[in-house]
Amino acid sequence: MLALVMSHFLISSFSQSQKYDAFFMDAICQHEQGNNDAAFDLLRHCVEIDSTRSEAYFYLSRYYNYLKQKDLALEYSKRAVALEPENSTYLETLADAYISQRDYKEAAHTLERLYDMNRDRDDLLSVLMQLYEQLEDYENAIRTLNRLETLNGKSERISFAKSGIYTRKGDKQAAIAEMKQLANQYPNDMNYRCLYANTLYMNGQQKKALAIYDEILKQEPDNRSVLMAMLSHYNEQKDTANASRMLERALMNKNATTDDRVALFRQVIGESERSGGDSTRVLQLFRQVLALPQQDAEMALFCATYMNLKKMPEDSIRRVLEQALTIAPDNAAARLQLVSYAWKAEDRDRVIALCRDARQYNPDEMAFYYYQGIAYYQKDQLDDALNAFQNGIGVISQQSDPVIVSDFYAVMGDILHQKGLAREAFAAYDSCLQWKDDNIGCLNNYAYYLSEMGEQLDKAEQMSYRTIKAEPKNATYLDTYAWILFMQKRYSEAKIYIDQTLQYDADTSAVLLEHAGDIYFLVGEKEQALSYWQQALERSSQLSEVKDERRQVLIRKIKLKKYLKQ
Repeated sequence: MLALVMSHFLISSFSQSQKYDAFFMDAICQHEQGNNDAAFDLLRHCVEIDSTRSEAYFYLSRYYNYLKQKDLALEYSKRAVALEPENSTYLETLADAYISQRDYKEAAHTLERLYDMNRDRDDLLSVLMQLYEQLEDYENAIRTLNRLETLNGKSERISFAKSGIYTRKGDKQAAIAEMKQLANQYPNDMNYRCLYANTLYMNGQQKKALAIYDEILKQEPDNRSVLMAMLSHYNEQKDTANASRMLERALMNKNATTDDRVALFRQVIGESERSGGDSTRVLQLFRQVLALPQQDAEMALFCATYMNLKKMPEDSIRRVLEQALTIAPDNAAARLQLVSYAWKAEDRDRVIALCRDARQYNPDEMAFYYYQGIAYYQKDQLDDALNAFQNGIGVISQQSDPVIVSDFYAVMGDILHQKGLAREAFAAYDSCLQWKDDNIGCLNNYAYYLSEMGEQLDKAEQMSYRTIKAEPKNATYLDTYAWILFMQKRYSEAKIYIDQTLQYDADTSAVLLEHAGDIYFLVGEKEQALSYWQQALERSSQLSEVKDERRQVLIRKIKLKKYLKQ
């Protein structure tokens, strides 16, 4: 609005035409600077000054279109064209406005006017063709295709489109004649002969079409178009034997594309499922096709998907997936499935090898770093595990899965803590919780390690409380919470939770039993505390799960019948 006021002040002494020009130029400048509100106000003032000038109407139509006010956009576009009927830009914008309003008849009329002024624009004819098809105006559609043909020469696309329109129009002879003319123009191209035969078949002259198919196959036994057409014919006739023979011929055809084969297999699988779901023939066909040279890994992956659907043994699926990787070693989907099979088999070395290769071919796929890191971690190769996770973090982006990123940092924190790097571990846990603040495993470990160090116990208690709210029967989480309460000297509350821990823990650990003894001692139940310490000592001796120095502490507690700080 300020721009409008200033313009009024500066040009109050101008003539009407000069005022219009000044306001319009100011509007364009505001538009170029991104000040669209000011530009819009200035343009509306332009049409108030002079309603016989077209430019402001044109720009306003664009603004109204942007504001989703399509009726006003159309109205202003019509005014611009009425004032300047020979302006190609205005006419094209008006045609677009009609199309957006689904007024295809007026859109076609406008584009015809535009084409009369621009006879070399075949793009206008293409749009006109679509509009006439929408309107089912077959005469004008044919006329438009004839103009395209005059402009660009005869082509398969145009002839096929004309033939299709003749067919929809009900003029079978014209449809056939159009494709025959194309075939005669290129007598050595069997694909055009096949298109001609297809048109005959669709228009009721099946016998003549079949004769042409036979003729083509004598010259080109691997003509994929004819093989597909013949298969369609046998299926239509319910000639099962010939359809089966032609299906195998089409599948094994050296000229068949992957898309051809996928489409054929979908047909075979559909028929198989409708007749009982016997996979024998389908798998036999897959084996035959996969024995051929492969253009890509799609057929192997399709086969693996089908085998998964039919619950085939994983060993057989794995072989197909390995073939897919041989063809396309960068196929992440196949490799991830192989990783999952190796993981279920607890073959950590295989997981590591698959992920190592994947990092060469799919360096941005986080899942491979994750599985490799976990496999190393489970093999107690902490440095290798940490390296895998740190490299994986390097490919994090805003599009990364927060769950996976959170787990990355959580496991990194566990590894760093085991390596004695507590501060670095806590930083990793903080990063984990930034990505997923309810990562329960991280919350538990973070809280427990803080309590071990006697640091930030309030923060530790809050984190631990969230874990037992999420999983109130998880003995590990209950033990952590009980121990933090103990560290806060809230002994009576700690006893409540350590009792729940013992209730839900099916295989009580030495650490948990020692915690129970410590808590019971400080609530005054010394005999029960001694019992728990004794059980902890026995369990640690059996499983070797407690370090020697901690075992010595247990022995001293029992001997002195006294709680000792560690």
